[in-house]
Formats: sequence, structure tokens, C-alpha cells
Amino acid sequence: MRILLAEDDPSIAEGICASLRHGGHAVDHVASGSLADAALRDHEYDLLVLDLGLPALDGSEVLRRLRGRGTVLPVLVVTARDGLPERIRVLDLGADDYLVKPFALAEFEARVRALLRRASSQGKPELQLGRLRLDLPGHRAWIDQTPLELTAREFGLLEALALRADRVTSRAQLIEALCDWDQELTDNGLDIAIHRLRRKLQGSGTGVRTIRGLGYLLEEAEESGSDPA
Repeated sequence: MRILLAEDDPSIAEGICASLRHGGHAVDHVASGSLADAALRDHEYDLLVLDLGLPALDGSEVLRRLRGRGTVLPVLVVTARDGLPERIRVLDLGADDYLVKPFALAEFEARVRALLRRASSQGKPELQLGRLRLDLPGHRAWIDQTPLELTAREFGLLEALALRADRVTSRAQLIEALCDWDQELTDNGLDIAIHRLRRKLQGSGTGVRTIRGLGYLLEEAEESGSDPA
């Protein structure tokens, strides 16, 4: 999953970024409301973690503009602003959850998992294609009852394809889903990840098909001994 963190406190941002990346997510970090608003306009995310007390543009206005564009992106507000009236105001603006600083990282991580679970699987605990099952928030996959051992990058690739299992995913979309602003993924790196994922999916009844000139499609497929181009 790709997550945008809007937080102007460097120490808090560092801890949150480390926690999310340890969980296998790609994270982009901005320290002002104006940068958050621009990033949300220019990139696709699976979750926004939003501080309210941001410079340049208050987090409440970032949220107001996001919902004004009709975007249903899940938003977890993390803020020092406490009190029932403030929580009600922000939830009414369109936030999905509200966490008051200081907070335990374990609780933060649980709330992130809950929001991503609801958003990514449309309320279902798992996604399934053929004999392949995925728990997206838990970063787990199985072929029947056998766990599928995947690296963080391989799972991220499978996740990006699974969420678009009914349509083609372009190389640019895959690269954006797998990278944050502090990391780069080359075309060769993507090819290697796709090759390795295909090998690990053998026997699952699911494969990654290349749609030449367009991208890739995750689909139920007949097993073969070759790695399709």
C-alpha cells in the first residue's frame, strides 16, 4: 500500500514512517498542508495520515479540499487537538478515524490495518483468485492452506495487481505503487520482481499475463512451465 503522511514534527514523522515501512508500505512524507494538498492531487494513495496543525494550510482544510474533490481515500487524523467538539468537527469533515497524540505505535498500526482492510477489500477479510488468497493488511498470502513466502516488494507487486484484477495495470502504476519518494525502482528491477512473482505463483491457478504495450493482468490461468513475457 502507498501512504501519504502529512506531519510537521520531524521526530513523530520519523517514527511513523519507520513503522509503516516496517509493515511493508511505501510512504511519502510532507511537512506542510500545501504540500499535502499538492501530493493528493498528483498521486494515488491508499491512505492519508493527517496532522491537523500543519503550516501553510491547516490539516482541516486539506481534508475539506480532499472530500470536496469527491475522493474517498481513507483518512486517519493524528493530532494533539483533543476534545469531543473537535473530534466531531473533523469526523464530520470526512475523516475516517481520529487518534490523539501522544499515542502508542501499536495502536496506530492497528488503526492503519483496520482502515486499509476496509478500503482495500471492500469490507471482505480476504481477496481470492483461483487457489490464491490474500490478506492485504496482514501482508500474507496462501496457495490453498500453504503460506506463500514473498518479499515485501513481491507482496507489494501482487497487492497492486490483485486490487486491479479485473483490469490491466501499467508499468508506471506498478512502479508508483512500489516506490516512495525516497526509493527508486528501475524498469529492470520491476522485470525481476515480476519474474520472481510468477515463479512463486506457479501451482496457484493464478498468473501474471503481459498485455503488450499496456501492462499486466493478474488472472486465473492454466499452469505452464514457462515464464510468460
